[in-house]
Amino acid sequence: MSDDQLKSAYDLAMERFKKKDAEAGVVHQPVTDDQKAAIAELRSQYQAKIAELEILHRGQTAGMMDPAERELAEAQYRQERGRLERERDSKIERARASAS
Repeated sequence: MSDDQLKSAYDLAMERFKKKDAEAGVVHQPVTDDQKAAIAELRSQYQAKIAELEILHRGQTAGMMDPAERELAEAQYRQERGRLERERDSKIERARASAS
């Protein structure tokens, strides 16, 4: 874009971010095709794990009448789902950082 044209707020923000990154010495490397494939595979695996966890959780809580027992099951489900999401995100970051 030439300087005489109007820029959108998005374009201006992206320019500021690029300038800040350059000043901080942050180097952006594009993700390779192998890394993209590995990330897609990880996401697919963890999506399946989370779906399985949700199905099991719904089946487990379907017959629960006690509110305290149901709340405990909900808390355990949220904790396990959070663990899976953190594990997935950690593995994705490692896949991005790997030099393929």
